[in-house]
Amino acid sequence: MSRIIDVGLEELSVMLCRMGELTYQAISLSLKGCLNGTNEYFQVCEMSDALVSMSEQAEDKAFELIARFQPVASDLRTIKSYMKIAYDFARYSRYALDISYINEQYGGLKNCEPWIPEHIEKMSEKVLGMVKTSIDSLRKHDVKLAETVSKTEKEVDDMYFRYLDELVKRASGTSKCTISSVLIVRYLERIADHATYICESVVYVVTGQKVTLR
Repeated sequence: MSRIIDVGLEELSVMLCRMGELTYQAISLSLKGCLNGTNEYFQVCEMSDALVSMSEQAEDKAFELIARFQPVASDLRTIKSYMKIAYDFARYSRYALDISYINEQYGGLKNCEPWIPEHIEKMSEKVLGMVKTSIDSLRKHDVKLAETVSKTEKEVDDMYFRYLDELVKRASGTSKCTISSVLIVRYLERIADHATYICESVVYVVTGQKVTLR
């Protein structure tokens, strides 16, 4: 027999999955703008604002469950993890907005040497894959899927530092392209970190074990 609190936990899970879908759209759109030279700032801004609001709603729902049902330890573990995941999704959206802002203010990558957008596109594909994995593992409560982000996160970190090394070798001086590209790869690296945090939370929800996938 299901408990009343289970209904509330399922509602909270559904809220988070909706957040995940919207964050994926926001990140994809911001990166598309940078790589294709289109201005997506205002649309990404609307998505980001919506996600911050949804994060607050998820937090309110979590506190409501605690106040109404006095959850047992396993339920508290789930609620705590869901609150953290909501925060991580909100951070996704802010990084997506930052990427779009850079594109609007500095022209993104359109004036860069070809190797720069090529590197960022490859890095973007890996990061978007991690975001999708974090969302899918949450939806399915799939520990094995969550654990797969560890390998990709290390690859993203490696791409980040390799890019900086290559930029130092090639860059003749400070330029709008240099500023834009460095910030974008940094935000991509941070998004990858938050994808890993979410997957760590999924493992904790399902197993009660605190793991580090970074």
